[in-house]
Amino acid sequence: MLDIFSAKRLARSKATGMRSWLLLSLSVAGIPLHALAQTYTLPADRATVWQPGVTYNGGIPTNRTQCGATLSPSGGNDLTQIQAAINACTANHYVLLGPGTFTISGMSQSIALTKSNITLRGSGPAITTVTRSDGAVDGSYFPNAAAPIIWIGPNRFPRMAGDGGGNYNLSGDGIDGALSVVLASAPAGGFAAGQVVMINELTGATYLPDPSGRGTILMSDDGKVVYQCHQPGLGTDDCRTNVYSLADRITQELKEVAGWNAGTMTLTFTSPLHTQYRTSHTAQVATFASQHAPITGVGIEELTISRGDSGNLLFLNAANSWARRIESTKWLGEGVRFAGCFRCELRDSYVHTPVYFEPGGGSYNIALDSAASEILVENNISRDADKVIVARGAGPGSVVAYNYLDDGHIGSNSNWQETGLGASHYVGSHHVLFEGNWSFNADNDKTHGNANTHTYFRNYLRGVRTNYASDNAGNGSARVAGSTATSYHMSWVGNVLGAQGQMTGWDYENGKLNDGAAIWKFGWDDWSPYPIDPVVTQTAIRDGNFDYLTNQVHWHGLGGSGAANGLTPPANSTLPSSMYLSGKPAFFGTMVWPWVEPLGATKLYALPAKARYDAGTPFAPPPGGVTPNAPTGLTTLP
Repeated sequence: MLDIFSAKRLARSKATGMRSWLLLSLSVAGIPLHALAQTYTLPADRATVWQPGVTYNGGIPTNRTQCGATLSPSGGNDLTQIQAAINACTANHYVLLGPGTFTISGMSQSIALTKSNITLRGSGPAITTVTRSDGAVDGSYFPNAAAPIIWIGPNRFPRMAGDGGGNYNLSGDGIDGALSVVLASAPAGGFAAGQVVMINELTGATYLPDPSGRGTILMSDDGKVVYQCHQPGLGTDDCRTNVYSLADRITQELKEVAGWNAGTMTLTFTSPLHTQYRTSHTAQVATFASQHAPITGVGIEELTISRGDSGNLLFLNAANSWARRIESTKWLGEGVRFAGCFRCELRDSYVHTPVYFEPGGGSYNIALDSAASEILVENNISRDADKVIVARGAGPGSVVAYNYLDDGHIGSNSNWQETGLGASHYVGSHHVLFEGNWSFNADNDKTHGNANTHTYFRNYLRGVRTNYASDNAGNGSARVAGSTATSYHMSWVGNVLGAQGQMTGWDYENGKLNDGAAIWKFGWDDWSPYPIDPVVTQTAIRDGNFDYLTNQVHWHGLGGSGAANGLTPPANSTLPSSMYLSGKPAFFGTMVWPWVEPLGATKLYALPAKARYDAGTPFAPPPGGVTPNAPTGLTTLP
């Protein structure tokens, strides 16, 4: 039997025992157990410190000043004038693009921001547009210029940490939640505060019995990493172990150095480790080669971007950088991509409608790649694409929160309900928090390998896409909360599930694609004969979720046992308002927060991003509020 995270189970059982002892003591003291209302907490192996992005780490700068004159469209190729203005701009300044449509062109030519602490700002999304005349073509998978509109980073094709940089073994395990590690060796001169490094480990993957019954599968013995590679081979296998990571080091995360003690060989970080890194797996800290070291403090604001045909907006080896109040549309590749990034963010934006709607990498709205860590994706609209969000070898400590995600579809097969809210599509994604989102489903695909240890908290998950009537009880790919085969250690707490009045004929829970639509579809496989992986359910926590099929709140606990975290019974617990916020975020204005209340009489209020979309004003301020995070003096779209 597969032994998933056995050491952490032991630690959790010890914590559970302590909590049970406390409950017993209170009972003996005459306090009735049913009167206790405990705040729900995740087990230590699933929780982490979620403090992502720039907004929650000092804030997006508001004191930058304009450099040079405001640019106007020339009527020709505007690439030269925009690039010249950026190159002339010094730190802590911004280049301002005036109203109108700026057009760029040229094979492999893009707007490039290659130095730190610069902002490129338009006069407002749909007021300022930057587009390609030789870019993505509607319906085509073939690029023309083969270039994005804008990229940010040290160079167009930066390498990962450890690829041309140094690799330094740990002398002892990197403990989950620790702020430091001890190294066996270090670079000459040590490490500098503010430096971005990567910590990773070998997977130790071997061919073990596939829990779904398909021969053997290439996986680590703790289930953290499962490559989609079988013996005997299947026609759907992906046996690559060196994509989005160093060779077979897909459990990885970027960290920022807080300090270095050469005497004790102790490297301290500004945020804790999000999982364990083991010397038995040759855990290492890797540094970037100087020409590939991340730049920092770069912002893209108040623009519409379109027709990139190798993505629209790419952050490539960047730290503490952001895009806010942008519209990204009509591209091939990724609408917004964060690769090799630390504490970057996308906020208050609208990403939608690429040119191509088939699988194969041409139709991804938002992508986290190549060890991107502690990323914030907050208060956005992401819809009308093949994949509304993906994560490939990336995501530790990231938060995807308060976004409206809808209408993920395949152009040639609109009946297939694509994966919605999730962090998957290659191996290695772990410890991502999904909070307060509106989505047609939440799931993690196994197409190129697994994801593990994500948390879904206070989301509204419908199981029904807005513009696809095929999402009904007979559609086997329709699900509300899914978790495909090999997606282990997932936690689902305090969500509202299903579309009210549209759940007739749905199952509460099933595992096979041909079983029809279900509120919970766990361990499912999208290839015939559609086997089920039972370990998915065994390692999942489901607590405090309300659904519109049974019209009840269910507390399934760990593996369906009905108990988790030592809560007895779990229904005595209350839910925290947030797992990463200390209070109501400003972008809610006077709207009710938290907006998802599974334990309340009113289950759902309104999500600002969804309200903006429904009103046809995707960048409008919330009721009673101001335009979220808009620089002073800029116009909000009517």
